[in-house]
Amino acid sequence: MNTKLIAKNPTAFHNYNIEDKLEVGIVLFGTEIKSIRNGKVNLKDSYAFIKGNEVYVSGMHISPYEQGNIFNKDPLRDKKLLLNKQEINKLFALVKQKGYSLIPISIYFKNSFVKMELGIGKGKKLYDKREDIAKKDAQRKIEQTLKRY
Repeated sequence: MNTKLIAKNPTAFHNYNIEDKLEVGIVLFGTEIKSIRNGKVNLKDSYAFIKGNEVYVSGMHISPYEQGNIFNKDPLRDKKLLLNKQEINKLFALVKQKGYSLIPISIYFKNSFVKMELGIGKGKKLYDKREDIAKKDAQRKIEQTLKRY
């Protein structure tokens, strides 16, 4: 399969312990697709939520297409995610009972379709983030020392 990464969420793994991942489709309009092809998408402050029996992503910024004029949509509108009913019920149970969050991890083209990798995870505490940073620093120092010798 032909996949091309468009954008990643830089804060997803820093702020959350991702335990599971799903590949979902997104309902988009033509000018949004053209803007995404140009790489004008930002996932930094985005999150997903369940409303009724549907899942939406909020805060995903898709810049307006330059030649789109009246056909451009609101850059921050909530976009519907495409999941089947069983997946939605599973996510609903996890979010309500165990306190998990739905976090967009990345957006990419799979063949000619735009797909999103949706992570299911719990938020990290401040001391967890510090611990992860300390581990990364230690690993970086080890690699630098090995590279020298």
